[in-house]
This record gives sequence, structure tokens and C-alpha cells, in this order.
Amino acid sequence: MTEPTIATGFAEAFLQFAGARGADRQTLIEQSRLRPEDLSEKDNRLPLATYVALLKAGIKLCDEPALALLFGAEVSLSDISIVGLIGNTATAEEGCRQINRYARLAIDGGDGETAHRFEFVPEDGQVWVRFRSTLFAHNPLLTESAFARCVCDGRKVAAATGGVTQWPSPKAIRFTHAEPSYRREYDRIFGVRLEFRSSMNAILFGEELLSVRMPPQNQYLFGLLRERAEVLLEKLEQSKSMRGRVESLLIPILATGEANIETIARTLGLSRQTLFRKLKSEGITFEQVLDELRHKLAREYLNEKNVSVNETAYLLGFSDAAALSRAFKRWTGSSPRTMKAVRSSSSSTVRS
Repeated sequence: MTEPTIATGFAEAFLQFAGARGADRQTLIEQSRLRPEDLSEKDNRLPLATYVALLKAGIKLCDEPALALLFGAEVSLSDISIVGLIGNTATAEEGCRQINRYARLAIDGGDGETAHRFEFVPEDGQVWVRFRSTLFAHNPLLTESAFARCVCDGRKVAAATGGVTQWPSPKAIRFTHAEPSYRREYDRIFGVRLEFRSSMNAILFGEELLSVRMPPQNQYLFGLLRERAEVLLEKLEQSKSMRGRVESLLIPILATGEANIETIARTLGLSRQTLFRKLKSEGITFEQVLDELRHKLAREYLNEKNVSVNETAYLLGFSDAAALSRAFKRWTGSSPRTMKAVRSSSSSTVRS
């Protein structure tokens, strides 16, 4: 089991949200121990604990205890994560299955569980949408933010379709955490009966939820988003292996000269020997991970991104272009310049 993670897009969106309310961005980053490289792409991952620390730092700096709740109410999931964009289902039940597949891209429990995994629980002619993850039970700030986003995004969908989509309003909400000091904000945002210290985190809807029909979406766009989501799911799974974790830590430091087993072991909080054993149990050594990662990135830089040989050597941590050339010949049997020349010739032939 690995630690729970969250998409970096949540952190970046919260930094902007808290910043608009007076919090200093750099102070937020320092207090939550965010790394600049974590924020380079929305689909990167960071520890959920780091994100929760960011929420708490924002609450303190803005002097607003309801900040996480307000963040959920005002910032849509579609502005944060691919999960909020990929919806293309005809019914709520189909949407449930789709969310349960892709929501790990938003928040992943570290054991294959997604914090947003939910199920329908019928009760007296109504339906509870139950959020099953224990992450919510342990993180009230996460719960209130996610529930506010769920409810408010539903209202936005109905408004955006001009009433074509009759998205039902919630009738009640249950939280496992205690009633907060800012209960008034809960009442204002949710506007329904609220229960605290409940046995589950769930939102109650009328049974009409199960018959809601969603307007058709652009199939071409959905296909592109689904393809991207599948790639991200595969990447998420790979990151849970020790090899994947080592690779993710190596990539941003390849050019620094610090890409060695001691640095990576220290970052992971492991001894050099323990990291060696964990990699060995996966049938690989640190040297192989580093070498194969450099090979993969070299081909990507030279082929797909058209980076120069000298720049590629620098980015991958080689002492000079000659060192890269020797490694490249070992990997492929030809030099990087020869490969680039062949690629350039092929491209010219296609254009002519």
C-alpha cells in the first residue's frame, strides 16, 4: 500500500483561491512543504497529507475557518481535474460507474481505492449517494470541500443546460464529522437538512435521480479525454511500484548531478540497503532504472520534442554530448545525431 495522493490541480486551484483572499502564495507553499516541481502540471501527484496541510495553511493565513468549504462551492471540478471534464453518460447510474473508474485520478487512496468512490443506497423511496472512502472520515476539510463541490457543480450543470437537465436538488446530507463552528456557512451553501456525527458521508436525493437523462456530449472530445484518462490511470498504477516511485523522483533531478541511489533513498525515507532490496524484489537494480529511464527520455527528447543533442545530454545528466552518444549507441546501435538525421530525412520525404 502506498500513501494517498491527489492531483496537483487541486493544490494549484486552492493556491489561487486562497491568494485571491489575501494569502501569500510563497508562504502557503512553504508552510505546506509543497515543491515547485509538484505544481508544474495539473495531472502530477502529491501526497494527500501535503494538500491537507495546504488547506490548513490557507485557513490560517486567510483567517477563514470555512475556506475549504468555500473552495468546494466556488471552484468546479472541471477547472481542477480531467475527472470533471470526462463525463459522457446518459444516466446517473452510468455516471456512477464512470466516476468509480476515473475518480482515482483526482484522489487515490493508495490501495486502489478512490476517495470519490460512491454507491447508491436506496431508503424509503429515496437514494443516498454514499461516499465510501475512509479518507473522508479522517479528513473533514476534504469531506466538506468535496460535498460542496458535488452539490454546487450539480446546480451549475442544471443552470448551464437551461433546465434541459433536471438535476435533482439534494434533500439531506450526512457527515461523519462533528458540527463545525461555521455551521452557518454549511446551511447557506447546502440549504438542506444536515446531520453530523453520522455513520456515513452521504447526500440524499429523490428516486428521480436514477432516471435523470444527461444531454449528449461531443463524442470526439470524450474520446480524446478518455484516452488521456486511461494513460493517466496506467501512470498512476506504475507509480505505486518502487520502480515507478524512483522514476518519478529521478526525472526532476536528472540534470542536477544528484540522481543517485543515496539521494533517492533519502527522499523516500529509506536506507540505501532497503531501497536496494525493494528494487531487487521487483527484479531490477537502481542502475537499471536510471539507465532505462535515460534511454526512454532520450528517445522522447530527440524524436518527439526535437531537442538538440547537447541539450538532451544536459537534461539527462550526462557530462557532455559524447557521453550521451556512447550511451545511445549502447541502447540503439546508432548515435543520436544519426537518428535525428534519419528522422529529419524521413520528415522531408513525407512533406515532399
